[in-house]
Amino acid sequence: MRHIVRALIPAALLALVACAPAPIYKATPNTVSVPPSQVARTPERYGNADVIWGGRIVQVRNFADHSEIEVLAYPLDASQRPKAADDTGAGRFIASMPGYVESLDYPNGGLITVAGRLNGTRAGNVGQASYTFPLVSVNQSHVWTAKEMSGGHPNVSFGVGVGVIR
Repeated sequence: MRHIVRALIPAALLALVACAPAPIYKATPNTVSVPPSQVARTPERYGNADVIWGGRIVQVRNFADHSEIEVLAYPLDASQRPKAADDTGAGRFIASMPGYVESLDYPNGGLITVAGRLNGTRAGNVGQASYTFPLVSVNQSHVWTAKEMSGGHPNVSFGVGVGVIR
């Protein structure tokens, strides 16, 4: 009996892991895994490294030849979705994209993941406070839908008790 249980545990774990979607962007050999707050403190350490960052869109600004998206960063899950509910944020960054970005496609409060290259920092403000924003030249971006954010999370729960469904 113990051998059957021991064989079923890895199979059950594998089934749960298989439910999670794969990452959307592939890391390069130049990709660093540090939060924007750390890059803002010591930008010279990271030069032109590649990053895969995500978070909540704060605002979109369009200029003559490019657009900038200010993002409150959150850690990413294994599928590179921002874990906004699990954290208070890991700093802010500015995602710079060529051309015009339609703000309705990148709504304030929406969740986004970007892949790109660090391109220095810029001094700015968050409210009345001075802030240093890492700049990311974006190669790829993805705005997450509510369905994508909830997809891949198994609806499995364990417990003992009595429940009432209305």
